Amino acid sequence: MTDLKISKGSANVFADLGFGPQESQNLLLRSQTMVALVQWFHASGLTQAVAAKTLGVTQPRLNQLLKGKIEIFSLDALVNMATSAGMRVGLSIRPQTSVKVRTAAPAKRAPNTKQGLRAAG
Repeated sequence: MTDLKISKGSANVFADLGFGPQESQNLLLRSQTMVALVQWFHASGLTQAVAAKTLGVTQPRLNQLLKGKIEIFSLDALVNMATSAGMRVGLSIRPQTSVKVRTAAPAKRAPNTKQGLRAAG
C-alpha cells in the first residue's frame, strides 16, 4: 500500500493546481461568475434560447457556459452576462498577509564630488 500525502489546500483551487497568481485569481473569478450564471439559468425556468437572448448571447454560447467551458469566456463577457441577468457583480480587493510587496530599488546617483561630475560630464 502506498503512503498518501495530504496537503491542506488554499482558498483558490487553481493556485493549488499550479497556475500562477494572476491566472489563478482570474480563473477563480471567472468560475465563480459562471457558477452564478448556471444557477440563475436553472432557477429561471427559461429555455436556453430565451435565456441566451436575455443574456445577450447566442444559444450555442449559453450552452458552452452551461458545459463549463471556462477557457472561452473572459471575465468581461461573464460580468456582462451576469449584469444582463439582473445580478449585481462586485469585486473585493484586499492585501494578502503572506505576500511581500516588492519595491523598486532606489536609482543610483553619481557622487556629488568633482570626480563624479567629471565622470558624468
